[in-house]
Amino acid sequence: MLPVLMLFLLPVGGGIPAGVLLARGQGLAWPATAALYFISDVFLALAFEPVLRLLALWGRGIPALARLRAAVKAGMARSLGSLGGPGAGPATLVLISFGLDPLTGRATALAAGHGFLAGWAFAITGDMLYYAAVALATLRLNAYVRDPKVTVLVILGLMILLPALVRSFRSR
Repeated sequence: MLPVLMLFLLPVGGGIPAGVLLARGQGLAWPATAALYFISDVFLALAFEPVLRLLALWGRGIPALARLRAAVKAGMARSLGSLGGPGAGPATLVLISFGLDPLTGRATALAAGHGFLAGWAFAITGDMLYYAAVALATLRLNAYVRDPKVTVLVILGLMILLPALVRSFRSR
């Protein structure tokens, strides 16, 4: 189980397809695999929250960081306005975490005034939904391809290309 957890701890989403296939190869049931991914998100929360709080604190006192903080906050306000308004509610935060990553989801939740538990709950929920989508796609594709290396490469390629294609179609 430890090798699966270590793959899930990789930054970005690259460890998901490899971790899912490794877990299946080790005979782990899908609930245990999902639990390992959840544990990796909890580790992420515990590691990232102090850094996020420190950056927020520094952002108030250091002029250059204060300007950066204001610019990021203004950008988030514009983005959140297109998602339904200035107050980032639970559904918006879950979607941000699903579409980007849990770190961005948590940072957005903090900017919207959500505390540690609520902010990470929204971020982890979105990330777990992303995990479920990628895990299901990985297992379904591997049922046809039957080569784990090819499956992982195809899924990673899709993880990179699909968001770009969606953005391209949405801009037209």
